[in-house]
Amino acid sequence: MRRAAFVGATAVIALAAVAVSSAEEPAVADAETGPRSMPDLLGVPLWRVFTRLDRRTRLDVHDASGRDRRVLWPTNWRVCTQYPAGGMSLDRRTAVTIGVVRKGEICPPRVRTARR
Repeated sequence: MRRAAFVGATAVIALAAVAVSSAEEPAVADAETGPRSMPDLLGVPLWRVFTRLDRRTRLDVHDASGRDRRVLWPTNWRVCTQYPAGGMSLDRRTAVTIGVVRKGEICPPRVRTARR
């Protein structure tokens, strides 16, 4: 149990270092500049998502393979699904949902549901 907590804390520290060292512009602007568009994140490494989105953006990351694995080390995962889609309007109140798989795995096919 201690090992998992240690690995999780190490991942958070490493992720913070990556976010601080990034020179990319955030996807969400400050309150005075207004909303921006959501970047297209499909296929990019998960750690890159944290550098492209503003730190205040609410982000939900889940395992898209259906195995319900924990995402402990962001450098080992890549993006398969995202909501909202790239190009959509994004403001501070919008929650971003990202589905990821481990590097080297194939993204699962999308399940389409019938519209009523």
